[in-house]
Amino acid sequence: MKTLLIDYGSGNLHSAAKALEAAGFNSHGHTLVVSSNPEDALDADALVLPGQGHFRQVMEAFRASGFESVLRAHIAADKAFLGICVGMQILFEGSEESELAGLGVLKGHLKRFPKGLPVPQMQWNRLEVKGSSPLLAGLEAGAFAYFVHSYFVPEEAASDGAVSDYGLKFLSVVSSGCVQATQFHPEKSQSVGLKMLENFRLWAEARIA
Repeated sequence: MKTLLIDYGSGNLHSAAKALEAAGFNSHGHTLVVSSNPEDALDADALVLPGQGHFRQVMEAFRASGFESVLRAHIAADKAFLGICVGMQILFEGSEESELAGLGVLKGHLKRFPKGLPVPQMQWNRLEVKGSSPLLAGLEAGAFAYFVHSYFVPEEAASDGAVSDYGLKFLSVVSSGCVQATQFHPEKSQSVGLKMLENFRLWAEARIA
């Protein structure tokens, strides 16, 4: 099985790659490839899209990378996909952070945390299961993950995944068909993050078995 970590110049690639390797993505019959060449993604069984920074900056860098059509075809083919942090945010239709549209793979628009709340949220926060998600299998109730963000996906934008509370409840995990995504950084979330990446690997394996 081949998993490709997309290098489009706007993600914490080194930490993400190390975490994926620790979760078994270069063993157990897996090959992990980090690439900036969209052609390398054509035969991938799973794609991982990291992201950090401003919504516009990340969206522009991703569109310029040439990966957009490959990503859309990958998801249309019902292949496993994981978005991380702003790599999750750009899957939605847009954000208050920028007038630039997102990919629209998922319905909904991101909002800025209300005045009075320190931004960015830069802390450990609890995950509360909402519906179901393969990423959360085997995790203890109320597990903590590490967040760094100022904009959030409203809770009503998805029925499956997890929510967290930072003055209001927002989506911290989204599970929608072949698309899995986390607002937090699994690669910075220690054992909880590694367990979720392992869950993604096992789920992706099962989809091609």
